[in-house]
Amino acid sequence: MVKNAEVPPPNNHVDPAARDSSDKEGRGALPDWLALHYVSTKYSRSVTRAVEYSANDFALYQVAKGMDMTEDAAKYLNRSRNWRNHWNPAVTASGFSGFVMPRHEDGSFVNQDPLSCGGCYWPNAYYEALPWEYTFNPVHDMATLIDYMGGTEQFINRLNVTFEPNKGPKGRTVAFGNTIFDPTNEVSFLTPYLYHYAGRQDLSVKTARNLAEKNYKPGKSGLPGNSDSGAMQSWLLWNMAGLYPVTGQTTFLIGSPWFGMTIDRGEGKTLKITTNQGGNDTAIYVQSLRINGRKWNKNWLQWNDVFANGGTLDFDLAEEPSGWSLDGELPPSPASERQSL
Repeated sequence: MVKNAEVPPPNNHVDPAARDSSDKEGRGALPDWLALHYVSTKYSRSVTRAVEYSANDFALYQVAKGMDMTEDAAKYLNRSRNWRNHWNPAVTASGFSGFVMPRHEDGSFVNQDPLSCGGCYWPNAYYEALPWEYTFNPVHDMATLIDYMGGTEQFINRLNVTFEPNKGPKGRTVAFGNTIFDPTNEVSFLTPYLYHYAGRQDLSVKTARNLAEKNYKPGKSGLPGNSDSGAMQSWLLWNMAGLYPVTGQTTFLIGSPWFGMTIDRGEGKTLKITTNQGGNDTAIYVQSLRINGRKWNKNWLQWNDVFANGGTLDFDLAEEPSGWSLDGELPPSPASERQSL
């Protein structure tokens, strides 16, 4: 893992569309990451790589922290914040300012439309997703991102526009209402749940349930896009279970289950999820929740709460939002200097 983070791989020149660095193994744009603390346009997929490298370094921080390697943990946590060096507050789209943007080696920003990713392929700055979408990706540093976007209200408003019909580039997501959000792409998988970080778990539930019901159907053609080794199915299953895992963390965001279920963890451990509204498609909002018999007012939980040794989640659901969890602690934002709103 450390070698991947510190040693640039040899350039294999595999893809003729992106001969600038390795696209087979390792971090091909690592020289820029180490020297400039961002990935310049010298490298293909520069912004995509920067966002991903930030997540990679956060993962190393987690491992180093778990091994009590204090210096390494501090080093990689700091590097996980390098996505910030791609933030250009001067760029606007749909009434919102600030997006992760490409930068030249001299530090200047590229004039990029946040609603266009060019060819969206190997030689471009963004791979398979819009700048708008990638801007929501630093989930380990979400409190900082909310600040950058202008605070909680602006963050919520920007999320709302992400899912609004006919706000996306024409022709890109026609089958899904021409939204900025693309349900076929992993880059946007977590985005419907980001309302949690603004204290609006009810909006996450409303949005994620709506997306699932509109975009997934029974049968051979029931997935909105390429399965990608089960990625699409996994998104739907977590939605149905009423939980969603946060990449690189032990955090799970709490949604609302579609029905009761028991998940076998092995070794005699189970997670039992119950709901008073199993099968009711309109009673989706949490009124109260008990975890292992205890009242719970946070919109998230940790692995150790219900997975490590098993546990229970008992949901009381209804057709209208209740304000449940509004007074609870927000999900962790480990790389942010400011932890709460």
